[in-house]
Amino acid sequence: MKNIHILILALLLPIGLIAQEKQNNFEIAKSLDIYNSLLRELNLNYVDEINPGELNESAINAMLQGLDPYTVFIPESDIENAKFMTTGEYGGIGALIQYDGEHVRISEPYYGWPAQKAGLVAGDIILEVNGVDCHKKNTAQVSELLKGQPGTDVRLKIRHFGEEKPIEKTLKREKVKIDNIPYYKVFDNGVAYLALSGFTRDAAKELKEKFMEMKKSHQLKGFVLDLRGNGGGLMNEAVDIVNLFISKGKPVVSMKGKAATANSMHPTTNEPVDLEIPLAILVDGSSASASEIVAGAIQDYDRGIIIGQRTFGKGLVQNILPLNYNTQMKVTVAHYYIPSGRCIQEIDYSHKNDTARKVTDTLGKPFKTMAGRTVYEGHGITPDVKVKREPYATATAYLYGKNYIFDYASKYYSEHRSIDSADRFKIDEATYNDFVKFVKDKGFTYTTESEKAVEKLKKNATAEGYMDQIKPQIEQLEQNLAADKANDLQKNRKDIEELLVSEIVSRYYFQKGRIVALLQNDPDLERAFEILLNTNGKDEYHTILSGK
Repeated sequence: MKNIHILILALLLPIGLIAQEKQNNFEIAKSLDIYNSLLRELNLNYVDEINPGELNESAINAMLQGLDPYTVFIPESDIENAKFMTTGEYGGIGALIQYDGEHVRISEPYYGWPAQKAGLVAGDIILEVNGVDCHKKNTAQVSELLKGQPGTDVRLKIRHFGEEKPIEKTLKREKVKIDNIPYYKVFDNGVAYLALSGFTRDAAKELKEKFMEMKKSHQLKGFVLDLRGNGGGLMNEAVDIVNLFISKGKPVVSMKGKAATANSMHPTTNEPVDLEIPLAILVDGSSASASEIVAGAIQDYDRGIIIGQRTFGKGLVQNILPLNYNTQMKVTVAHYYIPSGRCIQEIDYSHKNDTARKVTDTLGKPFKTMAGRTVYEGHGITPDVKVKREPYATATAYLYGKNYIFDYASKYYSEHRSIDSADRFKIDEATYNDFVKFVKDKGFTYTTESEKAVEKLKKNATAEGYMDQIKPQIEQLEQNLAADKANDLQKNRKDIEELLVSEIVSRYYFQKGRIVALLQNDPDLERAFEILLNTNGKDEYHTILSGK
């Protein structure tokens, strides 16, 4: 009898699925019919002329907005941007740009590409591109003007920082390839370091080449792979990077989705290059997707230690699918699971209309690494060694967010032909005093959370009739806050100086120099050195990996 029940259940399941599919197909056909008739009637009857293309794109974006932020429509005009996400290549001048509310400015030219070779520097305002006025145009609009077929000319009218008279330059676009590896070196203590900024095509191949180069020329005592700020990219590159340190034939990541084509398992397929070297991976809250696959797999196999802050928590896989009229859709097709069996996705978008699940102070379902260490599902990758990073004070955050530090770096560059090497440059007393004067002359102001709280207290006290009684205490509190606030630029000098050093150094030594400067006082890296080299005599590396 039991077997009969099983047989009936087996027959009912596919029938139920077929029925659901038929219902969905009917709803899709019905919805398309309604949409077509609505758009047609709008075109015939709306009082003003409509733009059907714009309305259609708005409707598509609104529909996808109810899903997750990674499922997006890619119009024909954005195809090159989609290609850049996977290849790291585009036709253009090779520079990052930013909008300041009035103009688009060069924020960082890439060394060796047309913008840098033509003498463009961070802080340059882009006034025109090929005769098109760029005033009030945003970064996307200006980026579209700058990009084009490699080998074609682009005419720019720019204004250098602190200069009134604009200049014109003609640049020849190139096929720009952004480096996956902006910096690598072997420190004097014998530890190799490599910063990986992306997972575009050939990332694993490039990492292998750089690692073998360092291994061949030095007697390495450890390897630090820096994935901080790395938002991910191609899954196959992540698998191949794990394969460098994990034996052939080991599962790295599996995908589970609705479509049969979305279900797959991706193992290591090559012989590793090093199974023994002590390994540390640096992560932070911006390490996501492919970065989390690498860090998670290394953690699950107990092959190395993860150091830093909890990662972003993106356990979703996207594919780019072609649509009609040369458009595309990037769509989430599956969840991915790392070797222990856990999915590290932070937010449950299936309940987005209720409340997206994002519980940061509770543990998810427990899983075990190969050595029996307990790890947890959801919430990204929790480091084996957490390094606490204090958030910037309000004053420091405002200085950075409102471009005071960026603008001062442009001023400094315009006044100094050269500086010390990236690893030795420091902010001296005269420079810091000049910076303080610069921001005060610019009218630097900000509102602290304490000030907001006092304003709220005054409003509530007035409404409730208590203001007359507590007015003297509130005025004294405001005076104390103002006095303390006046000292913020000195109280937070250490953090402000680190940001100034990073920004100023990048003017002279570009992205590589910025990394070098930031590594000089890097608590994550210092902790990695301590563990890999066993400088405290505790053998933390093997103790952590054994789970003891």
